[in-house]
Order: sequence, then C-alpha cells, then structure tokens
Amino acid sequence: MLGLVTTLNDKAPMELREVREPLPQRNEALVAVAAFSLNRGELRSIGNNGEGWIPGQDIAGIVLKQAEDGSGPAAGARVVALTDELGWAQRVAVPSHRMAVLPDNVSFTQAATLPVAGLTALRTLRHGAPLLGKRVLITGAAGGVGTLAVQLAARSGARVTAVVGRIERAAGLRELGALDVIEGIDRAQGRFALVLESAGGTSLAQAIKLVEAKGTVVVYGNSSGEPTTLAFADFRGAPNSRVQSFSYFYSEAEDRFAPDLALLVSLIADGSLRPQIGLERSWRDFAPVAGQLRDRRVAGKAVFSVD
Repeated sequence: MLGLVTTLNDKAPMELREVREPLPQRNEALVAVAAFSLNRGELRSIGNNGEGWIPGQDIAGIVLKQAEDGSGPAAGARVVALTDELGWAQRVAVPSHRMAVLPDNVSFTQAATLPVAGLTALRTLRHGAPLLGKRVLITGAAGGVGTLAVQLAARSGARVTAVVGRIERAAGLRELGALDVIEGIDRAQGRFALVLESAGGTSLAQAIKLVEAKGTVVVYGNSSGEPTTLAFADFRGAPNSRVQSFSYFYSEAEDRFAPDLALLVSLIADGSLRPQIGLERSWRDFAPVAGQLRDRRVAGKAVFSVD
C-alpha cells in the first residue's frame, strides 16, 4: 500500500512510498482511509521524526475488518477516527474506542476535520461549562479549532468574542456565531469567564489580564513560539482564576473518544456544526497545501482525499 512518508529532503519533506501493511491488535479495526486532515502541529512533527515516519491523526474511511475482540464498528461501516500516527496511508489500524460511525449525510471530508480540532474545541469549552450567558474569548478563531469552538460556544449560549491575527481572516465568523470579531487580543474589552488561548507569548499574557474572577484561561497551543512572562499581580483583577493546560489525548478518559466523536458528527448531521474547509486536495498535492497552512493562508481546515 501507499503512505505519505517523511524524508530527509528539505525541499520535499514528504513523499508517497510503498509501506508495510498495518497489523491490527485485538482491539483495533483495519480502516481504509478515504480522507485525512492536516494540523499545524503535524507540520512541526514532520521535521522532528527523521526519515520513514508516517504521520496522521485525523482520518475518515471505511472499516475493512472489525476488531478481533468484537468491539467497535462492523466491517463496511463509514467512520471517523483519531490515531496517534500512521493515518496518512491507504490503510491504518485504529483502536475501536477511538472511532465513531458516520451518519449517512456526513461526508468523509467533513468528518476528517473533526478528531484533533473538534475534540480540542469541545473539550476546552467544557472547562467553562455551563456556558449559557457567559462571555467567551477565542484566539486563533479563524483556524480549525477556532471555527469549531466559535460554533459550539455560541450554540451553548455563550457570548463569543473571536480574535484573528489579520482582519481578512475574520470573514464568516459572525455567521458562525461570534458576537464580536477583533483583530488582535489587545482590542478585547471587558473580562471573560473563559478564554481559549492558542498563540502564547504576549497573547497569553494579555489573556490572563482579561479573565474574570474564578474564570479560566485554557492554553492549548503556542503558535507564536514565544515564551510568556507573567506575575502574580496579573491576577489581581481576577481572584481565584486559573490557567489550565490542555492536551486532547489526555484531556479525558480513553473511553470518551468514541462518544465525543459521535456527538460532533451528530451536530454536523443536524446542521448545528459546519466544519470550515479552506482547502480540499488529493494527497498527491500535499506539499503546496502544507506550505499554505504553515503561512496561515488557509482559513479553517485543509483536507486531503486518498485516491
């Protein structure tokens, strides 16, 4: 079978090669990958894992063989799944508790946007639950996580302020549910019960100054690559607030992956959630799309079809 494999060539860090077929464990299904999405964090991983590694966490496809222990979806089921790696291939072994069956009206392309970005959006927002009537600030709102978080927060009754790095990336955020859209976190007004922060550096420092008493700043990224300087005095206007780190793989129990993925696809199915797909291409066109995502020229998610 074919897989997208890391190389030592800086000009072409990924290439399609013949790779070994997966050997599923007893609790793993064999899935034929129809589509996968690319996360910015995976772009960094490509350069950190040497030659011959197959990345890939967000996949959608068809179960070819059910897990040997009888768990999970049956053969022939259309599924969305989260993998640790190896998803950028024609076939992959997936733990049965990390996949959910797709409703008939949810496409592989839509589903492939969900695992990392959707779980991050859903689970970071839970740190502020219940959200009804609360002010929520979301940085990186035009990205894959941000566009989903804006919709989920607004659907839960929050008053959402969406932060973008450039105003041209603000298009469509109000239609997704944002009450306010601002260019840069320094333009935010008032205090917020929940802040989802992905930029780090000065953005995180400002976010801490914007949280309200007993509120929460959830840190799920550091796209700026900058360190953050903070002091106890920064919390003076927000007693008993907290800064919460977040990792989607360890954010909740393993057995919660399937139910949360099922929840997300059900929201797509009923029209409550609209994944924002900035680019959809064949996996044979990986290199130019990866460059556009790295340069922040893609609003929403980049999705690849495995043809």
